[in-house]
Amino acid sequence: MNDLRTRLADETDLAAVVRLRDDAARWMLARGITGQWQPGELDEDHFRRIMANGEVWIAEDRGHVAGAWELWWADEDAWGPQPPVAGYVHRLMVDHGSARPGTGRWLLRAAERRVAETGRSFARLDCLATNARLNAYYMADGYRRVGHKAGKQQPGGVPKSFTLLEKTVR
Repeated sequence: MNDLRTRLADETDLAAVVRLRDDAARWMLARGITGQWQPGELDEDHFRRIMANGEVWIAEDRGHVAGAWELWWADEDAWGPQPPVAGYVHRLMVDHGSARPGTGRWLLRAAERRVAETGRSFARLDCLATNARLNAYYMADGYRRVGHKAGKQQPGGVPKSFTLLEKTVR
């Protein structure tokens, strides 16, 4: 993973992030993971809004986009009002066509380091409650289940239920 580099996304990265998200959605669907992401749900405007209020990060491997994630500083829709002690990781995406094994965990570590750099103590994320495989992935990585959010509104208008997960990063 020595060749992986992260950087904040900018306006020129929007098309690549949308493509990466759509490709990740197609990858999930091809493996029977339904009800989570659908191709075409998020467009450049979505990621532009996140960049205005949070951060979108790109990971590159020898000049090729290998993955990306969003980092928010609040997530009241899922977590309710909270003191500023956490960063909220969303849409962790890997280019499954070219990324090396372990890239997803490497991206997660980079997101956790970024949260810790800001002086916050927790990396938080929400995971579709019905996706047992993904819940297990995060829990095996040291996240602990701290709650459940039923009926969280989603792009496309279909509310879903999520497991709330947290990890100490300080």
